[in-house]
Amino acid sequence: MSRLACLARLAVRSAWNRRGTLALIMVSIALSTFLLAGLERIRSQARAGFVQAISGTDLVVGARGSQLQLVLYAVFHLGAASNNLGWDTARAVASLPGVAWAIPLSMGDSHRGHPVVGTDGTFFERYKFRRNQSLSLAAGRPFEELFEVTLGSETAAGLGLKLGDRLTLTHGLGEQAPEHADKPFVVVGILAPTGSPVDRSLYVSLESLEAVHVDWRGGAPVRGFHVPADMVKKFNLTPKSITALLVGLENRRSVFRLQREINGRPGEALTAVMPGVALDQLWRLLGGGEKILFLVSALVTAVGLMGLISSVLAGLGERRRELAVLRSLGARPSDVLILLSLESLMLTTAGALAGVAALAAALAVLGPLAADAYGLPLTLSPPTAREGLLVGAVVAAGFLAGLAPAVRAYFLSLADGLSTST
Repeated sequence: MSRLACLARLAVRSAWNRRGTLALIMVSIALSTFLLAGLERIRSQARAGFVQAISGTDLVVGARGSQLQLVLYAVFHLGAASNNLGWDTARAVASLPGVAWAIPLSMGDSHRGHPVVGTDGTFFERYKFRRNQSLSLAAGRPFEELFEVTLGSETAAGLGLKLGDRLTLTHGLGEQAPEHADKPFVVVGILAPTGSPVDRSLYVSLESLEAVHVDWRGGAPVRGFHVPADMVKKFNLTPKSITALLVGLENRRSVFRLQREINGRPGEALTAVMPGVALDQLWRLLGGGEKILFLVSALVTAVGLMGLISSVLAGLGERRRELAVLRSLGARPSDVLILLSLESLMLTTAGALAGVAALAAALAVLGPLAADAYGLPLTLSPPTAREGLLVGAVVAAGFLAGLAPAVRAYFLSLADGLSTST
């Protein structure tokens, strides 16, 4: 048996004899690794979920204005649209060469704080999220007729709505905004959870939004003019304008050409935005939170490693006789150095692996719950390269931390270890 293998075997047996104390240190390192790798997994998958809140859409087209504002409103339904896009213009964009499909979106109304989105059947066929996943229904069907509404999963659960229930829309997003109480909608479908803004919205047809506003002008009801719900079909319900258009291309390589073409179209001024690029830029603006989380986890890891150093240093006083006996049996000072270094390396490695295993178990159990409750797509998957580097850094730091007591033991003399004096 080689000298190194003999020392490794001796280190394992020595650690086993002190398993109670070392177990606490290993738990500390495991928790530090769990936190460090766990925060990295949350950070990376939260970023992926944010950027991929909409997937497969090549361009978001709206009226000329802020690109980020357009994407936030069209995708996340946050803020307000600077202006609307003419319906004829939207149809012209949808018919451009290279455009495979287009989803119209019309927004502005709400129901108890949840945004109402007017669209058509293309939305349920073409809208995708997180790595090109398609929408599916948990119950019922998509809207087909006037005054039918399909709910996002979070809206249905939060408001306690079910198939067949009736609801009314509010004009605008404010709590004091007037309601379209004379034209109620019936719930005909509930979408399955997606972990995206789709879950928090209500979906109706473009014609339905026109119908509830047929006797409104300038954001208020027309005095002395009221159209009952059963009479609105006598009016032209083709929308005059929409909020935005989600565009998918036949060939994604033509996205830049089509973006320039739309932005430079004569007539109505338009803005075409690549949603993934805009959302990635927004995430970078929020990067300070990532750094703070990483700093906190790194500090926790450092505390765990300091516990390793202090525990090994404190134990050296009790092990001076053990080390002296090894020296008297022919062990060289370098053997003592290697022995203690191997102990710290094995202890740190075992703790790091335990932390990785605990993280995998947590992802398997809590991942689906986090996706349903918070829209955070935490999935059980092999560690990423960055996570592997972080775990390797913990092991390397633990090995270096164990060198301090090992170097001190290296300089312990044989006579000092065998002396009976204190």
